[in-house]
Amino acid sequence: MLPFALVGVAAFAVALLATWLAEAPDEWVEICLAGLLWGIPGTLTMVVHDRNRKRRRALTHAEFRVVE
Repeated sequence: MLPFALVGVAAFAVALLATWLAEAPDEWVEICLAGLLWGIPGTLTMVVHDRNRKRRRALTHAEFRVVE
């Protein structure tokens, strides 16, 4: 899930830069800024989710266990 969150944040960052440079209406800039700011906690949530998913799979599936 983390790659999807990162792509979303990057898309909003590019859109924010494009709307800001193009002197687009303020509402567009605000929407892009809001998407970028809401994407940061979403990305952090996906980091935790992916880490926990790896841990759960290692507990229940032998093929995901790390062999040392």
